[in-house]
This record gives sequence, C-alpha cells and structure tokens, in this order.
Amino acid sequence: MITILSAIAALLAIACFFVEFRRDLMMLQQNSYRNERYSRWLRASQDTTSAMRLVSGAVVLASMSTLSVPVVSMSLIAFVSAVNVIILVRRRYKKPLVMTNRAWRIFSVMLILAVVIVVSTGIVGWKYGKGFEYAAVASLCVFCFSHLFSMSANWLLKPVEKHINNGYYKDAERILRSMPDLKIIGVTGSYGKTSTKHYLNRILSEHFDVMMTPGSYNTTMGVIRTVREYLKPYNEVFIVEMGAKQIGDIKEICDLVHPSVGIVTAVGEQHLESFKSIENVQRTKFELIDSLPSDGGLAVINDDFPYVANRPVSNVECVRYAVSNPGNAGYVATDITYTPAGTQFTVRTPQGASLEFSTRLVGECNVSNLLAAVIVAMRLGVPEDKIRYAVGQIEQVEHRLNMKRTPGGVTIIDDAFNSNPTGSSMALDVLAMMTQGRRIVVTPGMIELGDRQEELNRNFGQKIAASADIAIVVGEYNREAIVDGINESKEKDASSATEVHTVPTFLDSQSLLGSILRPGDTVLYENDLPDTFK
Repeated sequence: MITILSAIAALLAIACFFVEFRRDLMMLQQNSYRNERYSRWLRASQDTTSAMRLVSGAVVLASMSTLSVPVVSMSLIAFVSAVNVIILVRRRYKKPLVMTNRAWRIFSVMLILAVVIVVSTGIVGWKYGKGFEYAAVASLCVFCFSHLFSMSANWLLKPVEKHINNGYYKDAERILRSMPDLKIIGVTGSYGKTSTKHYLNRILSEHFDVMMTPGSYNTTMGVIRTVREYLKPYNEVFIVEMGAKQIGDIKEICDLVHPSVGIVTAVGEQHLESFKSIENVQRTKFELIDSLPSDGGLAVINDDFPYVANRPVSNVECVRYAVSNPGNAGYVATDITYTPAGTQFTVRTPQGASLEFSTRLVGECNVSNLLAAVIVAMRLGVPEDKIRYAVGQIEQVEHRLNMKRTPGGVTIIDDAFNSNPTGSSMALDVLAMMTQGRRIVVTPGMIELGDRQEELNRNFGQKIAASADIAIVVGEYNREAIVDGINESKEKDASSATEVHTVPTFLDSQSLLGSILRPGDTVLYENDLPDTFK
C-alpha cells in the first residue's frame, strides 16, 4: 500500500515540476532568453519566494523529517503537488509559451537535469527500501528550484545556440547579397516604429513590391528569420523594424542588412531599466543613422523629440520632420483637423509646396508616423496621387490608438501596446476630445522607466485627471503612483472630479465596465502589461 502511495506522490511531484518547467521557460522566452533579464524578473516578481514554492519547500522539509512515517510524508507531497498542478494548469497567460526549436532544446535539457537528480536520489533511496519516497521528495524539491534549471539549461546551451545562430546569420547574409538592387529601409525609435513600418509598407506597396518584418520581429534573429523565410527574389523594398534593449543591438542588425534609408521616429524615456539613461537610448537609436552609407544614404528623423533634434547628422543627407516643433524641420504637418471619419492634415515641404491628406487614423502621433512614411515614399519616387490614395486607405495598427465603435454606442480606443510617457499623453489628448458621453481610461500604468517610473506614472495620473471622467487602475504595480497623481490634481483643481476605481486584474476591469458603461461613453485602453509584470 505504501509503495503505491509513494509512487503516486512521486508521479504527482514529477507532473508538478514538469508543468512549472513550462511556465519558467515561458518567462525565460519573454525575457529574450537572457539570464540576466530573467533574474531581474525573478527578483522583481518575487517568484522565487512565491506562496507555492514556500509551501512546497516546507512540505519537502517536513517530509524529510517524517520519512520514517512514509504515509504522512507521501500524503503531504501528493496533496501539495496535486494542488500545484491544478493551479498551474488553470492559469491563463496573455503571451503563452511558443515551443520553437530553441525552446524545445532548453526544455529537453531542463528535463534531463531533473531526471538525473530524481533518478539518482531514487537509486540512493532504493538501497534503504525507499526509492519512490526519495524520488518524490527530490521531485518536489526540483519544483521549488525550477528557475535554476531553466537558467542552467539556457547557459549550457549557449555554445550550441551561438553555433546555430551563426549558421542562420550566414544564410541570411547570402540571401541579401544575392539581391544587390534591394532597397533596404531601417525604422527605429523609442515608439512609433511599428506603426511607421506599417504605414510605409502600405504606401510603398502602391508602387513597389515590398516586404516588411512581420509583427515584432525587430531583433537580429527576427530579421534573420524574415530574410530566410519571407524575403523573395522579386521583392524591391525591404522595410526592417529595429528594436533594442541595449547598446549595440541596432548596429548588429545594420551590419547584417546594410540599410540605405534610416528613419528615427523618437527618442524617449522607454526601456530605461536596461539603458540606464536617455543618452544611451539616443546613442543606440542613432546606430541606424551612423550605419547609413555616405554615398546615397538618407536619414529621416523626427525633430519633435529633443533627443532627436539635438543630435547632429553629418555622415549622410538628413531630412528632418515635425508636427509640434517645426524649428529646423524641412517637412512639417500643419492644419491638423480631427473629424468622426479620421484626420485631415497638410504637409509643407522644403520647396514650399503644401500637400493635403486625409486619413482614417486619429492622434498627433499617427500624423507624425504618417509624415515619416510620406517623406520616404516621395524620396523614392512614388507618385503623389498614389501616396494620397494609400494614406486614405491605411488601417489602424492593432493596439495602437485603434478606434472602434461598438453596436451598443460605446467608442473603444485601443492603445494597449507598450505605453510610454509621450504616447500615453497623446492618447489621453485624443480621449479628451471626445465630448459625447463619459471618458473612461483603463490602465495599469507604464513600465521599464527605471528610477523615474514612479514620477512618470504620477504625472500620468495628473494627465488622467485632466482628460478622463473615470479612471480604472489595473493591478498593483503602478497603482499608488497613478492614484496619487489623480488626487494631487483634484487638490489643485476643484473642478477636477475624476472617479477612481482600482481592480486587481484586467478581467475585473471588464466586469466593472460592464456594470457602468452607457451609450455614448468612450473607453481608452492604455497599455496592457505582459505576464512578466503580473
């Protein structure tokens, strides 16, 4: 009887660490398979001291002291393992694990390491007639320290991954060399790069055969995958979105693709936890401009941002554009008018011409992103009528100031992708323009802002108080700073009467909205934190 109980306890404990291994791998994947970033997440989330791990650790210690009474120890392990499995299986994630070849390799090594420990412990226990008991204790112990297995497997596989990636890199180089006439355009910025990429792709597709990096394939490996799997010999233009988390990331992409046109949409306070300073952000974004060829290279940069405007460019021809800060900009968007159908604006060129455009998009940020795309299209020889037509047909990019109207008469402004101080302010400006019904904002605040995170989220709260009638703050991560900012504005301005609700999860915010929404209301979803910030 005790043998069967011990075997069940061991199997449940193995299932427990197996399911947890998948969660650990998911979080490692969301941290770009970088152990240092994964370690920061572990510390910030206190995952290593979660209730599940602490309880399981206590059961391990208790079981080791009660192995002389195996029915007690095995019952404890079986129970807590079963509870852990149920909790883990029932959890839902915004960005689930994608079992790529690399993920399979890491997972396999994690399992091998665990099996070695569990089997070895079981063999030792077998000598004392307690093989299953020892294996059960070891398996639950593996669960308690599962994060060490993910980091160890990732570290052990570094030489393998480097070798594999080098092979992919050389293959992508070969493909690009075989297309000498391919026009390559790099797009980077603290924000706005994905929207600009989509807008540019839509406009240029009226005149060229265009390929762009899909989704958020904005890392070196993402670009490599795009080149190897999607780029075709007949493509004429390749638009490459370039993201970065540290100095050198963009240069690495440029060394592969060798762009001749570079767009810098913004330099702002984003990813400061990894960059440490906005000067480092500037340096990294301008790696794109520094990589452009002196013969025929073109830099298109946004002067609305001080850390773009104050950065001199002397290695290539530089075109500057602006919406709110004309200054030295050659191209300026003026006469911006918002209508229920979208936005109308005029582009003033360096030659003094005025070109009128209409778009379905809303928000100053979208006008800015469109302006960059229009400039590049004009410089590549796309006829004006084709540019104007494409601008009018451009659809909003998902989760980036995407406006929808529900059958119930509620307007939804979806700006849930990766909020930042500038973008959130612009989104709230759009919300403030909505005069029919109540204005409601749902947000967890902004992240990855380093030492300024609390300050900037407090400022965000003050902006909410000036723009919204109802604020629903999701989660605990930035709750205090946002609420403090709203309350500070209320104290300064008696007319400010923003109603504040705090909820633990996004699902709770939806339940609350369901009970308070009225026809004519407008709801702004500003940011949606990934699982790493739950």
